[in-house]
Amino acid sequence: MEKPVSQLPSLKSLRVFEEVAQSGNVARAAEKLNITPSAASHQLAKLEKELGSILFHRSAKGVALTLAGERYLAEIRPLILSLTQATARLRNEKDRSALRIHCAPSFGLLWLLPRIHQFREAHPDIQVSLSCSYENLSFSRDDIDIAVRHGFPEWKAFEIKTIRHEKMSVLASPDYLDKYPLRSPDELNNHALILSESPLIQWPQWFATQQLPQPTQEWLFRFDRSYMSLEAAMLGHGLIFESELLAADYLRSGKLVRVFDDAMSLPVSAHHLVYPRGYAQFPRVSYFLQWIQAQLDA
Repeated sequence: MEKPVSQLPSLKSLRVFEEVAQSGNVARAAEKLNITPSAASHQLAKLEKELGSILFHRSAKGVALTLAGERYLAEIRPLILSLTQATARLRNEKDRSALRIHCAPSFGLLWLLPRIHQFREAHPDIQVSLSCSYENLSFSRDDIDIAVRHGFPEWKAFEIKTIRHEKMSVLASPDYLDKYPLRSPDELNNHALILSESPLIQWPQWFATQQLPQPTQEWLFRFDRSYMSLEAAMLGHGLIFESELLAADYLRSGKLVRVFDDAMSLPVSAHHLVYPRGYAQFPRVSYFLQWIQAQLDA
């Protein structure tokens, strides 16, 4: 007589397990899933009981996957992704034509928002939804097709296309340079410097790369959003060290200029197109990838 098939864990338990594994913190995962920490802990305990294995090491600092947990996560992630993709394929025609984009705020405001109308005009049948935050949202839970993320490309289980040829440069408004001429980098310590805290490369790293002493004066402003730094520089408050990718429209219009030649700029790989494996087969995602690459290459 054949043994009955073992009962499969609930999808809810698997979602909690995947989210806790990704965040390393039960409370944080519970918040993202919009449940209580006790409910998340209950789902994990239930899953471990059903599997007969301990999936996490628990400590005051949080949780970490056991070897069994790592193996289980590696095996179920493709299955969850396949389930997500199968569900997406069965959506009605209206949903299938809606492209949902999530991106870092500065990229969304400074680069994507001024250009997204071109994509909509080229593909009027695709409804575009754009959301911006520095949080890395869940593609399945938050119904995201593609994300433009800022940071180091450490997101496992996703396709990642890094935006190439981005560079960091010293920028200022023409009015500022007219009032306070700058002849060489050695004179920077006599100028108002604005610190952008969000880029992967900042003023201190630039000074070190140029073998210059670190500035002794206080930063005029400190901003954790690149668009604030760019606006402050455009208004003539001081000099910034920022991404030319984000500053593209400021540079094109002449509101900002590069202070030094290209040899003193630093390359950076800070922005990435991220999406689940297999999503590029969806026409809406494929069209967007082709469009944004053409825009970046222009």
